[in-house]
Amino acid sequence: MEIVTPAGPAEVALDHPPDREDAAFLLFLTHGSNGGVDAPDLLAVREEALRLGGAVAGVTQPYRLAGRRSPGAADGQDEAWLRVVAQVREPFGDVPLIQCGRSNGARVACRTALKAGARGVLALAFPLRPPWNPAKTREGELRGAGVEVVVVNGDRDPFGVPDPADATCVHVATGERHDLARNPSRVGAVAAEWLGRWSGQS
Repeated sequence: MEIVTPAGPAEVALDHPPDREDAAFLLFLTHGSNGGVDAPDLLAVREEALRLGGAVAGVTQPYRLAGRRSPGAADGQDEAWLRVVAQVREPFGDVPLIQCGRSNGARVACRTALKAGARGVLALAFPLRPPWNPAKTREGELRGAGVEVVVVNGDRDPFGVPDPADATCVHVATGERHDLARNPSRVGAVAAEWLGRWSGQS
């Protein structure tokens, strides 16, 4: 489905049980600044979420749908994200909302968690420090999420690895770089363990 936002149209691929209110949770997934929702780590999370009885909304944000790599200003990106979440979640009633993003998408998920009404955030490849400006840190976005945040980063990620104090839990994947593509099933396993609490399968 296509959803009109202040930043342009976004695209949502939605998988859910026949009765949406029977979903164990509603998981929103989104991509990094130069990728899509078909990234290996996001697909691994999607597979586990569906196995656990959750509904999954894969969101292609407006700037990517328009073919751009730069997401633009954070405020505009967040406003567009919140518009998508509000429209998609309405038919799901009180089903728990979880947000998941990789890289730039993880930043969006953290920044908008409270306003979206999310119960938690799964942050994949959180870009802690830009390699071209390592003095700049984004730990405040993790710390300021206001909800439980589970991070999965590779130990070879050029953007660095968040400190355990920056999030509820930080999983460090040995041998992985920023794309977390070497062994996506490890990412799926972390997601399954965490998401299982809402499906009674933890």
